[in-house]
Amino acid sequence: MLTGEIRSKIDQVWNAFWAGGIANPLEVIEQITYLLFVRGLDDIQTREENKANMLGRPIERVIFPEGIYRQDRDGEDVRYQELRWSRLKNEDPARMFLLVSEFVFPFLREMAEAGTAHSEHMKGARFTIPTPGLLAKVVDMLAEIPLEDRDTKGDLYEYMLGKIASAGQNGQFRTPRHIIKLMVELMKPTPQDVICDPASGTCGFLVAAGEHLREHHSKLFMDTSLNKHFHNAMFHGYDFDQTMLRIGSMNMQLHGVEGADIRYRDSLASGHADDADKYSLILANPPFAGSLDYDTTANDLLAIVKTKKTELLFMALFLKLLKPGGRAAVIVPDGVLFGSSTAHKAIRKMLVDDHKLDAVVKLPSGVFRPYAGVSTAIVFFTKTNSGGTDHVWFYDVQADGMSLDDKRQMLVPEEKFGPTPREALTADEHAKNNLPDVVARWAKRADAERNNPRTGQSFTVTREEIAADYDLSLNRYKEVVHESAEHRPPKEIIAELLKLENEIATGLKDLEAML
Repeated sequence: MLTGEIRSKIDQVWNAFWAGGIANPLEVIEQITYLLFVRGLDDIQTREENKANMLGRPIERVIFPEGIYRQDRDGEDVRYQELRWSRLKNEDPARMFLLVSEFVFPFLREMAEAGTAHSEHMKGARFTIPTPGLLAKVVDMLAEIPLEDRDTKGDLYEYMLGKIASAGQNGQFRTPRHIIKLMVELMKPTPQDVICDPASGTCGFLVAAGEHLREHHSKLFMDTSLNKHFHNAMFHGYDFDQTMLRIGSMNMQLHGVEGADIRYRDSLASGHADDADKYSLILANPPFAGSLDYDTTANDLLAIVKTKKTELLFMALFLKLLKPGGRAAVIVPDGVLFGSSTAHKAIRKMLVDDHKLDAVVKLPSGVFRPYAGVSTAIVFFTKTNSGGTDHVWFYDVQADGMSLDDKRQMLVPEEKFGPTPREALTADEHAKNNLPDVVARWAKRADAERNNPRTGQSFTVTREEIAADYDLSLNRYKEVVHESAEHRPPKEIIAELLKLENEIATGLKDLEAML
């Protein structure tokens, strides 16, 4: 966890960016990401140098070679070694600013053009920090943080990403972390999984999956093949925003995943022949922008469902990407569950009849505030191509541990927050945080949960009942108990009203006589 001191330093730098004229939180994180990347390159070369010295042989991988990079405006030589973080952080602000703006950033862009793996997302990198003083302050802050520790690096970046969510208009890129953790906890990724988020943004789902594996399958790193799979073949993310690709890629690196496949792709417009039937687990909360033109939509998705609706096209995409037996946990707007169009019904029928629909977890409408009040649900399904839906489990989440207004304030202590709190919740606290109960009941959905009455928060519905009209909205099946109340006969109430009116009239007459 980050200490209060580190949080304070980050807040101070954030405020300095704003004071320096950079008000866009995405731009702030992007500039910090570049500097973290430069520091990371220096760390890689330092490790390679130490390894070469220990083994007494030449360096296998050289990022900053010996020799001259190019000349400055005064004709002075600037050497590659001067571009290293360990040298830059000790320069005076003016010299540091010159080196970073005129030499480090061109060097990063040239690395990208050369196709090196660690620089793929530095294409188009722009340096926008306006003053030497601000650059020096940011570098000093980053230099004081011990980024050798993976947890500290990850927490640092997560804390900064949280500032995107609080900024309003940019929050659509970030699903609340505790909702991500809930989905990962229910899916329980395995060391053999190949995981994809086709709308990866800051890679929150992929990071959470990696952290879950570190916590529950730590021995995988002792197995050479599994360790290689984890770092180079397990995690895949697509996005069509270059800023998000840079941020997401850095997020994965800082959480200890060295070779995640984070790449540019417009998931709904591109063909998917190269990765159809490839992934064993999909975790996603894609943006639902309304409608697309048929001309801009991938033909292989239209072959699954003929529609312009992005929310339905993403469902078709998930089915296309999953391998048989692959699982998915995806957030959808409520309309996917009960929309009446032919395409809406076709997708639901496909999930129920052609694959295995596992569960629908209804989320409260305030989960994505302050930047969206849309009602959503998490849909869990398994691709089978041969049916298999038996009982579908429904859960009505009424509280996620935070207030459901624009402030989104914590309602329970931190140790009782999230889907797997460190301490057990009381009944009163459950009313404020349903997520641990979701996890507990999910494990019983194939046995004890099938006996639940439909008046409770969770229950199951048979495939036959759903197939009557393929409606997946929770309210379609939930039963509401109305408490009986005894009411007095209308005649008695009217008689009492007439009596009161007579008393009022008599009182007014007596008052008039006195005056």
